[in-house]
Amino acid sequence: MGKELMYPVITISREYAACGRTIAAGLSERLGIPYYDKDFVKETAKKSGYSEEDISREGEAMSRASRILNRILNNAAVYTSSFDGIFKAQAEVVLELAEKPCIIVGRCADYILTNAEVPCFRIFLYADEEHRRARAAQLAENEGQDIAKAVAKHDANRENYYKQYTGRDMGDVKNFDICLDTGKIGVERCIDILCEILEK
Repeated sequence: MGKELMYPVITISREYAACGRTIAAGLSERLGIPYYDKDFVKETAKKSGYSEEDISREGEAMSRASRILNRILNNAAVYTSSFDGIFKAQAEVVLELAEKPCIIVGRCADYILTNAEVPCFRIFLYADEEHRRARAAQLAENEGQDIAKAVAKHDANRENYYKQYTGRDMGDVKNFDICLDTGKIGVERCIDILCEILEK
């Protein structure tokens, strides 16, 4: 049974390898509400008709070239890109999940819920390059890669995607209720701070 919360719906936006998923899992355990991250893939696949592989690849990342091409092609009335179709389906999933207390990681959820006037607590997590590279080196998806380049690529793709669908710059403090440096503060202390704010 979840605790009584100031904001039953919580969104987490984050830089790559800033421990967003780890903090979401910690909050979920402490607050007694579910968190959704990779779970989006199956639900979005059902709604969009795109494969889980497509959604895993395009569901929250967009290269600069893809963003430019997407903008150009969308000027043609008959064109709908896979990015657009996936975003539309993800937005529907976000709104459905927000009908009950939960934590939603990424997927422009902060923007989608604010735009739909759904009350939520919007968190942004970041850290310096040193901390994020160390974290990224521990992730299986980066095995055998140049870690600095991998972090830069993930950041750029995530920022392009966020900009494309929100018109905002990722990490702009005006769009969040709290921003935490997970490198300096530490994961456990970040969870403590957030619980102190969120629990009634």
